[in-house]
Amino acid sequence: MLTKHRFFAVALFLGLISAMCAAQANMHAPERQTRKSAATASTRPMPLNGAASSASPNCANGPCDYQQPHITIATPAPAPAPWPLQDRIKWLTVVLLVLIAYVGVWLAIATLRQIERQTGYAEATAQAAADAAKAALTLAENQARAERPWILVTAEATPGVVNSFSVVATNRGRTPARIVTLADGLAVVHDETDLPAAPIFKGDNRALVEPILLLPGESASLKSFSRDEVKSVCANPEQVQRVEDWEEKVFLYGNVAYNDLSAPGGVVHETGWCCWYIHGRQKSGMIMAGPTDYNRHT
Repeated sequence: MLTKHRFFAVALFLGLISAMCAAQANMHAPERQTRKSAATASTRPMPLNGAASSASPNCANGPCDYQQPHITIATPAPAPAPWPLQDRIKWLTVVLLVLIAYVGVWLAIATLRQIERQTGYAEATAQAAADAAKAALTLAENQARAERPWILVTAEATPGVVNSFSVVATNRGRTPARIVTLADGLAVVHDETDLPAAPIFKGDNRALVEPILLLPGESASLKSFSRDEVKSVCANPEQVQRVEDWEEKVFLYGNVAYNDLSAPGGVVHETGWCCWYIHGRQKSGMIMAGPTDYNRHT
């Protein structure tokens, strides 16, 4: 941008100088014309002495063989006319206008450069302010997430009961949580890839008559499953045998909804869970498993 401004200023300056020179040349044109006419008159050709003539040259005392030299004195060139005061004032005015225009162009270029710098500073300031606001928002969101409750679900052995396991919800956050709804489901399939893309629960999420309150670090059992229940979830003894041979697997899954007691508005969060009940010939076990959509946290 700056190079274009300089080029424009130089072009304007050269154009004004050319106009000024042309004006001065027009003012001195009559003087040069007068001088040219005088020079032409003074250089008029003279006749040659050896030129043949039908008549004898005339001399002062009569006819003679040779023409006497004839000298012609030309009118002297007139003195150059004085430069009128009006023309001087006009020429000085043109020079002043050229200088004023040149100074104005450079001032305009300097102003444009200053505006360009200020625009760059304003853009940098705006970008810095936007980055600072974004960082502050991210910090506030991270702080809110750090202070909110987090319900995590794990599979644990039921104390005092052999081959029985429980699905336990634990508040790993920093504020109290209230569990408001529960949902669960069960499927016997060949592998976890055969599970439905989205969990299919037995009915809608059921609201708890008495919501479960969990302080930070506290736990509560959501569901239990034992070895004796395998026969009730299988369609026939052959399927039970396939489960014992690990040809098919028993998956328990569910969803728990809870809200933050310290947050205004009662924002509801959800935690999904999925477990694989390992049914052996003599002993059983249960571990967390399943696709990502079954273990979703919000």
